[in-house]
Amino acid sequence: MIYKKEEKYKVRFYEDVKTGRKPVLEYISNLSVKEEVKILKYIDYLKVNRGVLDEPYSKHIKGKIRELRVDFSNNRHRIFYFTFIDKNIIFLHAFLKKTQKTPPEEIKKAENNYYNVINYFELRNSSEVFFSNLEKEI
Repeated sequence: MIYKKEEKYKVRFYEDVKTGRKPVLEYISNLSVKEEVKILKYIDYLKVNRGVLDEPYSKHIKGKIRELRVDFSNNRHRIFYFTFIDKNIIFLHAFLKKTQKTPPEEIKKAENNYYNVINYFELRNSSEVFFSNLEKEI
């Protein structure tokens, strides 16, 4: 697929269709202002770099799922995401990492959200119904 240079990547957040919750936005909004600002800067950096960052900013997890790695003091924030059709970066799940290895249950949550996105998109064939735009200007 060929894109025009003017087209930019869009940041979207997974929304649970049953509850209407947006877990990544909720996670970010519950952080301190400084942590929130740093995460939003990393998200903007990801957007500018067309959804691809190398370590230490991002790391491949499984399949199409990657993690955005934002360290702030002793807090290691991890936000799972993937790039989707029409230049969408979809954020799936966020958590505070407290162990050396990424806990399998956190990866499973991201995978479940990923499959919900894919399956819902295939059923509806429209990403606009399922995703919400970033509510804050980055």
